Amino acid sequence: MAEISAAAVKDLRDRTGAGMMECKKALTEAGGDVDEAVKLLRERGLAKAAKREGRASNEGTVAMALAGSHAALVELGCETDFVARTDDFQQFAQRLAQVAAEHGADSVEALSAATLDGAPVDERVKAVAAKLGENVVVKRVARLAAPDGGVTGGYVHAGGKLGVVVALRTTARGAGVEALAKEISMHVAAADPSPVAVDRTGVPADLVAREREIFSKQAAQSGKPEKVIEKIVEGRIHKFYSEVCLVEQPFVMNPDQTIAQVLAERGKQLGGDVAVTGFLRFRLGEAGEA
Repeated sequence: MAEISAAAVKDLRDRTGAGMMECKKALTEAGGDVDEAVKLLRERGLAKAAKREGRASNEGTVAMALAGSHAALVELGCETDFVARTDDFQQFAQRLAQVAAEHGADSVEALSAATLDGAPVDERVKAVAAKLGENVVVKRVARLAAPDGGVTGGYVHAGGKLGVVVALRTTARGAGVEALAKEISMHVAAADPSPVAVDRTGVPADLVAREREIFSKQAAQSGKPEKVIEKIVEGRIHKFYSEVCLVEQPFVMNPDQTIAQVLAERGKQLGGDVAVTGFLRFRLGEAGEA
């Protein structure tokens, strides 16, 4: 039987809000598997859906860059928070994001092979690591394009702990649409739960199936007839969609409106329809150890 540490119990409690004893019991039954323990707690009605992400374990920063209808995010890792906060490290991460946005690098491999100041990025990374005296590594790279020459926007929060970019399909141009793209990015950064997809068509089928299974087990504990249970489950699935689909979420800057309503309203003001076609969200440490 796996030994359950106090730290593991505390981490599960932070993620689920369940009591310490319930968390320890769930971890024990799950053999130490945290994700399975979360599932067990939710099936028992002892935990909310995992809304808040755990603390990042990696040091470094997330940088964002925009280049016309393209945007990029880069997670650059290092060993200590002290180095992560230095101007040299932050500026280097920003330059890497700009290279990714401008030159189409959409993976660590593609960015490493790109050129920065006349040399491959991979060599520049090694040079920065030597200068700073720490292991420096590109953890993640992603690039987003707005279709039909649309607009991208982005936002970096808490000194590089979280970065978001958003792509909009729109014929509108100018400061107003750029501000909207940034506001939607800020929403994606702040929303709890974090959006999974733009709309219901983008939510992974396996995620919906997992939630349906959990809701079914929860509802079965009520002892109600099968037809009633089916309606309960469908109602909870509908609510789940409304929580994780970006356009259905209440706008964090005005919870009386959904994102879809904000887009419709701003589109009229800006003189062109506006639709979110995609977004990327990097939280520092999610990539794990390289």
